[in-house]
Amino acid sequence: MNKAAANERTHELRIAPLTSKLACELCDWHYEPPYDLYEWSSWEDMVESGIEFGDPVLRKQQYAAVLNELEELVGFAQFFPMLGVTRLGLGIRPDLCGQGMGSALVRLLAEEAIRRAPGDEIDLEVLSWNVRAIRAYEKAGFLITDTYSRRTPQGPSEFHCMIYQPSMMQPTHYLASE
Repeated sequence: MNKAAANERTHELRIAPLTSKLACELCDWHYEPPYDLYEWSSWEDMVESGIEFGDPVLRKQQYAAVLNELEELVGFAQFFPMLGVTRLGLGIRPDLCGQGMGSALVRLLAEEAIRRAPGDEIDLEVLSWNVRAIRAYEKAGFLITDTYSRRTPQGPSEFHCMIYQPSMMQPTHYLASE
């Protein structure tokens, strides 16, 4: 799908429960390096360990699927509750990365986070080298407010914290019915 076609279809995204079937599908996503660090363990390992969306209670409370008009899984989100803050974790299906739909997907997730916890600030963390994601987040209305280093399975890494400020949204260059 070309970028223009992806942009035309972004208004057809919707949030749905992350079922075990969709979670299993998510575990089969494979990204090109350096984005491969975002891959999940196998579904069997996640269920056996009871980690993240492998835990059915946590999956129901914090995770959601993003589906397109064909009911295909195109992304996912975690709405992680903190004191006065909802932290977004998210991902887009690997074959759709770089297609121009990231900002619409992130905006949809930010609006869902506000719906779930109206008084919370909405933020996310992003590795500072992930310029593609940072651009999409900025276009969706997120602003870098802090930069720090923290440990990851790959060693210390630099992260930006970005806060949702819809007044900072960059204009889009395509039409999408809202």
